[in-house]
Amino acid sequence: MNTSDLQLRPATADDAGACGRVAHAAFADIAQRCQVPPDIPTQDLAIELFTRWITHPDFHVIVAELDGRVVGSVVIDERSSIAGLGPFTVDPEVQHRSVGHRLTGGVAQHLTERAFQGARLVQAPHNFMTLSLCIQSGFEVREPLVCLQGAPLGLSLPGYCVRPATLDDLDACNALCRQVHGHDRGGELAEAIAMGRASLAERDRRIGGYATEIGFAGHAVGETNADLQALIGAASRFSGQGFLLPTRNGELFRWCLGHELRIVQSLTLMTIGFYHEPQGVFLPSIGY
Repeated sequence: MNTSDLQLRPATADDAGACGRVAHAAFADIAQRCQVPPDIPTQDLAIELFTRWITHPDFHVIVAELDGRVVGSVVIDERSSIAGLGPFTVDPEVQHRSVGHRLTGGVAQHLTERAFQGARLVQAPHNFMTLSLCIQSGFEVREPLVCLQGAPLGLSLPGYCVRPATLDDLDACNALCRQVHGHDRGGELAEAIAMGRASLAERDRRIGGYATEIGFAGHAVGETNADLQALIGAASRFSGQGFLLPTRNGELFRWCLGHELRIVQSLTLMTIGFYHEPQGVFLPSIGY
């Protein structure tokens, strides 16, 4: 197939089905070749996710179209000053034909036009094509990650109160995120609070950590490992494939393994543009 006529454009609501089908095929293909679980296990789920992303006011989806057919897409999360990228998918029928490079170029142009400070993504190391593409595009490897899953722990740490976060907590939680990462993720947090998913850990009547949710799509930050242990211990479930943990945090990693949480897969956090070495502890989301 000749890809010289490939066109990039913003996705519309009518593209959700095609984007979902391509994404599901792409994840199924890499999962089969590498013998790992697919990140999006069903086509129906893929279409549901793309419907949500395309219609969300703070997400931007770029579509790659060839001869009137969608052959790839990339999702950009614009809810903070640092953009989150992914999923980044290309139809297996047009792999190795520069579709990924064209999409990456479209992302770079969009980020420049919107004046984002930087961008981040979480990449699966077994997907050699996207790893090479990210490195060639200027992304830096920042953190090796593991995805952990298991039964809810049902733990309550002494001295901690874990409760639902409210909009009254937003400023304090954003300040904590800026302390850890150098920027906040207030858009995501406000959305998680509105959906009743966000929680926070208090000690001595002050916020030590918060989580938009403990799971694949959620992130968490804390001052100490005990703050994150309180949040993980109180979670009623670990949503999606599980939650992501930086493996450099050996103390928290060992604590999780000691509570019979199992490793599902390994991943890598990558960044381009602004990056602040974390001054605290954190759990990234699959977005970043």
